[in-house]
Amino acid sequence: MIERHVLGISGGKDSAALAVWMRDKHPELDIDYFFTDTGEELPEVYEFLGRLEGYLGKPIARLNPRRDFRFWLREYNHFLPSPQTRWCTRTLKLRPFEEWIKPWLAAGDKVVSYVAIRADEDYREGYTAKADNLFVKLPFREAGIDKPGVVDILESSGVGYPKYYEWRSRSGCTFCFFQQKIEWVRLRERHPDAYEAAKALEKDALEHGSPFTWSKGESLVDMEHPERIAEIQAEYGIRRARILKSIPINPLRPAKACPDDIDDIYGVDEGNGSCAVCHK
Repeated sequence: MIERHVLGISGGKDSAALAVWMRDKHPELDIDYFFTDTGEELPEVYEFLGRLEGYLGKPIARLNPRRDFRFWLREYNHFLPSPQTRWCTRTLKLRPFEEWIKPWLAAGDKVVSYVAIRADEDYREGYTAKADNLFVKLPFREAGIDKPGVVDILESSGVGYPKYYEWRSRSGCTFCFFQQKIEWVRLRERHPDAYEAAKALEKDALEHGSPFTWSKGESLVDMEHPERIAEIQAEYGIRRARILKSIPINPLRPAKACPDDIDDIYGVDEGNGSCAVCHK
């Protein structure tokens, strides 16, 4: 029996930190790193994957789904994915992973999958193994590593953060429906082509009777009106000032280009049920 070790990279800070930590703490393990590419990722994600590969000293396997997002949108009657119906996670993230390891499991190999759920995330659960010879481990939870610990790992290694943290709180597809409205505004500013592509998909879905828009209760067409953009920016500015004022100053942890309070600033509750496989 062959024992295999795999670790999924989402493009986010936690899974990157876990990859760095496992490489440094367990050099005896030959870990296969993988990234499930939907074809709709932010360009900053690909840049970060290249930087991470340099530190790991080995390539990160790209798992591409056999069919793209637009194919599955048609299969799901042109209904956009949403927090209630996350078909994108199942078909574009989980299924390619399962197909990748299927031959190993069928051959009787032991497959150990490492997932970047932190010690301060008691509300999260890891991927549920569907085979007796697939084992899921949560090294950060076992080692007591929390969010500040993840920050320390990335900073001390020199890997740093994906550049999208300058304006967005999570990785994943350009049109992730968990984005805050201010993040849609930033996407339009930084990647207008991606915004237009998301707008076209939304228009197609609405024309086919989809009950969902990318952002709850508001279409991207409505959101891009100048007066609406100004409102969103003003609302975000007020919320950001309030959040920053409430965060105690830690002289041992000066402000960074990617503050470790980024999720709080963007109003993201990490326990809101968002897809760990996409943004961790």
